[in-house]
Amino acid sequence: MDAVARPPQSRSFFSGFTRLCKGLALVLVAGHSLLQLFPFAVSYLALIPARTIPFAWNLITAGYTEQTLPGVAISVVGLLFIGKLLEPIWGAKEFFKFIVVVNFLISICIFVTAISLYYITTQESYLYTPVSGFHGILSGFLVGIKQLMPDHELSLFLLKIRVKWIPTLLAVVSVAVSFFVPVSASYLPTVLFGIYMGWLYLRYFQKRPETGLKGDPSDEFSFSSFFPQFMRPILDPIASLFDKMLCGKRLHTLSESSGLVLGGNLLPGSDPIDASRRRERGARALEQRLEAEKLAAADGKKDGESHGDASESV
Repeated sequence: MDAVARPPQSRSFFSGFTRLCKGLALVLVAGHSLLQLFPFAVSYLALIPARTIPFAWNLITAGYTEQTLPGVAISVVGLLFIGKLLEPIWGAKEFFKFIVVVNFLISICIFVTAISLYYITTQESYLYTPVSGFHGILSGFLVGIKQLMPDHELSLFLLKIRVKWIPTLLAVVSVAVSFFVPVSASYLPTVLFGIYMGWLYLRYFQKRPETGLKGDPSDEFSFSSFFPQFMRPILDPIASLFDKMLCGKRLHTLSESSGLVLGGNLLPGSDPIDASRRRERGARALEQRLEAEKLAAADGKKDGESHGDASESV
């Protein structure tokens, strides 16, 4: 009877969420609930370019404010499951820093874009349409997965696609849908800026705990890697300008101040080979974690069936 009454103790796919992700999920739910109870709060929490000055805090709060029920559901599920994969590899501190920095950069870009479009078109809708949501951060998370396991294949409906193309596919689908569903156009800038700012942060600024250095200078994570091969000769010269501005000067400064370059050679951890090894380690860790979750879910299902058979026999 004890065996029948005792539930299976195996770890399932729906467990193991980190405390940080659960806390952030609670913030998203609380923000959405607040808007349902007090609809006027959207004017103070969402990003409304005409009100950003003096309400500058909406540059931060907008990313954690979901206006729709489907939006908060997708954000919470995406945060919990993707966070369960990325946070153990990045570390809680770096994971949280990624969210805070990328969210703020997305809001800045949306604010500047809205002001620019208003001066170009004189349409006040660009100034007074509230923009908010966590989907920009989710888009950035997909870039992080692309960095760690680019060659891993996912099955989407009847198609198999490599993880490295997921951010690009999301951008293409978002642009296409915006032409046919006008409401989705308000989500488009957040998604696109989320992908770009996520890449920008991981490419140049993310601190790697194993080396103490920043960024991922490998060719496999270059800006042109988001596009098909035939477009890269056109994009690489443009992207190289950003490398020189954001990465080249920083490497030169580090070489003088901290000895990054020694005897004309880069120290371990600062070259593309190290970045490739880092991705391989991250990919192995993610694959092992996914496999463990699948096995745990399968074991839980078997245990449930065995308990059910036992209860029937009793």
